[in-house]
Amino acid sequence: MTGQKMDWDKLRVFHAVAEAGSFTHAGDTLNLSQSAVSRQISALEESLAVPLFHRHARGLILTEQGEALNRTVRDVFAKLAMTEALLAESKEKPAGRLKVTTTHSFGVTWLAPRLKTFLAAHPDVSVTLLLDDTDLDLAMREADVAIRMHPPRQPDLVQRHLGEIRSQIWASPEYLKTHGTPRTPEDLDNHNLIFFGDRKPPVLDVNWLAEIGRKDGTPRRGILEVNSLQAILIAVRAGIGIGAVPDYLVQDQTGLVNILPDIKKPNVDMYFVYPEELRNSKRVSVFRDFLVNSITERNPAKS
Repeated sequence: MTGQKMDWDKLRVFHAVAEAGSFTHAGDTLNLSQSAVSRQISALEESLAVPLFHRHARGLILTEQGEALNRTVRDVFAKLAMTEALLAESKEKPAGRLKVTTTHSFGVTWLAPRLKTFLAAHPDVSVTLLLDDTDLDLAMREADVAIRMHPPRQPDLVQRHLGEIRSQIWASPEYLKTHGTPRTPEDLDNHNLIFFGDRKPPVLDVNWLAEIGRKDGTPRRGILEVNSLQAILIAVRAGIGIGAVPDYLVQDQTGLVNILPDIKKPNVDMYFVYPEELRNSKRVSVFRDFLVNSITERNPAKS
C-alpha cells in the first residue's frame, strides 16, 4: 500500500542509519535497539522493493537507490527543522537555534569571543557555530547563515556587505636579526616565507605574499605551508619566517614587527549571507544587526 511505503518513522530511522553508517550507531542516536533499527530498514526495503544498503563486515554503504532517497530525506528533514524553528519564533522576540558558519580563523579569533554579547542580549536564541574553510551549502541547509570572505556565488542567497578585512606582513625580531629586514617587495625573494597550504579557503589572493613584487610572474615558494592562519601567525612568532595574516588575527599582539607597512595590499570583502526564505526570521535579523554593530564599533579590518 502506497500510504505505508513512505512511513515517516521508517524514513527517520533510514536517515539516521544513512548518516551514521551502522545500525548500532543509529540505534544509539534514536534510543532503539540494533535489532529494532534493522527491522525498520528491512521493512522499508521490502515495501519499496529496492535494496537501500550494501551490508558488509565493516558497516553499511548506501546503494544508488539509497543515495537518491537519502538526498531527498535529508532535504525534507532540514526544511522541516527550519520550519519548526521559524514557527517557534514568537512575534515579540527571536527564539530558536541559529546555525552560523564562517572560516576557522575568523570564527575562533573574532566571532566566538563576541558571541557572549549576542547570547546575553537574546537569551531565547542558541547558536551552533560551524567553522569550515570551505563553503557549506546554505541551500541544502548545512547552515542557516554564513559570514564569507567573498561574494556569494549562488544567486538565490541574500547578502549584506559587512566591510573589508585588511592584512599586514609580520616577522619576529629574532628572524629579522638573523636574516635582515626586507625594504622592498622584491627583497622578499631572499627570505623564508610562510604560506597557506592545501585546501585553501575560497578567498582571493590568500597567498598574495607569494607574488607581490615578482617581476617574472612566477610565485615564490614558501619554506612552510600550513592550512591555518593561526598556525601561520604562530610560526611567524616562532621565528620560522615572514607571513601575511588578517589584522583581526593580530589584535593586541605585541613582539612582532610589521614589514613593508606602506605597500599596497589586497583587501578581502566580508559578507553576511543567508537563504531567501529566512529573510523574515527574527533570529537572522538580530544576528545581522549584532554583526553590523560589532564591526562598526571595532572593524576587524582595523583592529
